[in-house]
Amino acid sequence: MSRSVTAVYSGTFDPITLGHEDVVYRAAQMFDNVVVAVAAAHHKKTLFSLDERLALAKDVTQDLGNVEVVTFSGLLCDFVHSQGARVIVRGLRSVTDYDYETQMAGMNRHLAPEVDTIFLHTSASVQHISSTLVREISTLGGKVDGLVSPAVLKALQAKR
Repeated sequence: MSRSVTAVYSGTFDPITLGHEDVVYRAAQMFDNVVVAVAAAHHKKTLFSLDERLALAKDVTQDLGNVEVVTFSGLLCDFVHSQGARVIVRGLRSVTDYDYETQMAGMNRHLAPEVDTIFLHTSASVQHISSTLVREISTLGGKVDGLVSPAVLKALQAKR
């Protein structure tokens, strides 16, 4: 009996970068369904609105037939359950990411023991990319092409 596995990849995606895309594309090859969950991020001041972040994430993943992009708020475990998912996907760039992400994975495991978290190391070519740095560089007029997709670049340029 085969079983369809749905994974959730969550984040603020402010903006979605080539590093995020790397993780989504690789997760889409591993799982039957991937839900990219764009967090409302009530605790953060974002450059892009929730609707803008949703639209950009949809744009950059449109070629992936098994990827759905939706928004969520609240606890990630509750959202994972609502999607019928059993896996949380997290991207890692560095040891700093690992420390934070293992703590979050442990807490999610406490809240939802039936849900596993897997870590995907980002490809070497995109390990240096972070949304925070992309936002800052772009806001200061620096070049961020090569760090984000063309649609995201255009949206960043419109925010200047």
